[in-house]
Amino acid sequence: MRNSLGLLLRRGMLGAFSLASLWVPGAPASAAPVPPGATAAPPAAEARGLAFTQRYRALGHGGIVRAANASITCRTPVAPTAVTCSAARAGLAVANDGFDMFYTDIDKDPNTYNSSSAEVRLPSGARVSYARLYWGGNLRVGEQKPPKDNGRVLIAEAGGQYKEVLADTLVGHRVARGADAFQASADVTRLVRSSGAGAYTVAQVNVAMGHSAAGAWGGWTLMVAYEKASEPLRHLAIWDGFGPLGPQNGPVVRVDDLPFPAGAAGRVGLVAYNGDRGRRGDSLTVSDGRGRPVPLGNSANPRDDVLNSTITESDGTASPRTPSYPNTLGYDSDVLDLREGLRRGGDRLDFRPTSRRDAAWAGALFVAVDAKR
Repeated sequence: MRNSLGLLLRRGMLGAFSLASLWVPGAPASAAPVPPGATAAPPAAEARGLAFTQRYRALGHGGIVRAANASITCRTPVAPTAVTCSAARAGLAVANDGFDMFYTDIDKDPNTYNSSSAEVRLPSGARVSYARLYWGGNLRVGEQKPPKDNGRVLIAEAGGQYKEVLADTLVGHRVARGADAFQASADVTRLVRSSGAGAYTVAQVNVAMGHSAAGAWGGWTLMVAYEKASEPLRHLAIWDGFGPLGPQNGPVVRVDDLPFPAGAAGRVGLVAYNGDRGRRGDSLTVSDGRGRPVPLGNSANPRDDVLNSTITESDGTASPRTPSYPNTLGYDSDVLDLREGLRRGGDRLDFRPTSRRDAAWAGALFVAVDAKR
C-alpha cells in the first residue's frame, strides 16, 4: 500500500448534490488508484450543518452490514488522569480529554500518518447493491489540521493498493464547543462490489493529534447494502447528516412508508463522534409514532450511555477490526437490535440520538427491518 498522499487524483469536479436523492443503479462513483504525477483535487464544498436526509432506500431480500474503526487513540495520560493509555484502550471509563492523543497507523507505509482496518462480512453469495464510506473527526487539538483535506481519504481492499476517494457531496464542517468538527462521505459501490467481503484499510482521515479540553477523536465507517434471495424481505435505508447533539436539539430521523408486522426483527446502526465512556446522558431512542420512545442499548452500550466510544455488533460483541481497542476514545459506530421498538407493528420509525453532557456529533444511520415475520 505504498502510495504517497502527495500523488493525488486528477482534478475532479466535486459539485454538491441533494442528500435526499436516492441511489440510482449503475451510477455509483468509483475509487480509482492514485496515479503518479497527478494534481490535487479542489476541496469539496462545506456546510456548517447538514440535516439528516435519506441517502439510500430499498425493499428486498438482503440486509446492511458495516465495517468501522477509529483513526486516533491515546499516547500518554495528561494530569490529573491517573489511568494508563493501555488501560484506557482496554475499556476503562475514561475520555479523550485526559490524554495526549496520537494517530493509529497499521500499514507500515511511511507516506501515511494514520491508517486502520476493519472487516466487511457479507453472507456467502450476496451481491453488493450500495456502499458508502463516511469519515470525520476533530481538526483542532494540539495541532490544527487544514480543512482543505476534509474531503479526501485513502482506501484499500485486502491485498490491494490505496485508492483516493473524494467526497461526492457537501462536507459537514463546524467550529463549536472547542472543537473543529467535520464529516465527509463518498459512494464506493463499485470498489466494494468488485472486491467483496474482507478487510478494508482506510488512511489519511483528516484528524488532529495532541491534547485539548475538547479532545481528539475521529474515524471511519463503511456501510454496505446487499441482496441475497434466501434472506428475509427487509426495508433497508441509509440516512446521513452532520450536527451537534444536545438534550433538545438532536436530529429526528423519521423513516416513513415502512410497514412492518408486530414482533418484526430489525437493526439500526449509528455513527457518532466524541461520545465519552462513563458520562451518562447519551441515548438513541426509537418510536413507532404511537407510544413512548424506547431507549436502545445492549451489553456493550448502556441505554443512558450509548455513545460510549465503542464499535460493536447488535449482540454487544466487538466488530472485527485492527486495532480492536474496546474504548475508541471518541468514535462510535454501533449496531443495535430493534425488536423492542417493533413489538406492535406499524409503518414508521422515528430515531433520535441525544447527548446531555458531551459535545457530541451525529453523522450517519442505517436501518434494516423485516417486512414480514
